[in-house]
Amino acid sequence: MDEGRNDLTSTQVEADRITILDAKGLYCPEPVMLLHNKVRDLPPGSLLKVLATDPSTQRDVPKFCFYLGHKLVEATQNDALFTFVIKKKADD
Repeated sequence: MDEGRNDLTSTQVEADRITILDAKGLYCPEPVMLLHNKVRDLPPGSLLKVLATDPSTQRDVPKFCFYLGHKLVEATQNDALFTFVIKKKADD
């Protein structure tokens, strides 16, 4: 009798809870404007993954996080794709 399996790792569970913002093909200032609007709509502590192709996001997204108090969890580049994972700060 198969009682079911729970093979989910914490990474998989976390991945299921990440909101994706696809800003590929957009140029400054659009990715950060969309980021600002999306973060505002998320509950505190939420994770947001931003996908972008504009090289200026390498500068703009970390500054956005720093100045607004969000945590930049991850920033990677794969060819022309820039990926950022942001954790929204707790409410003040």
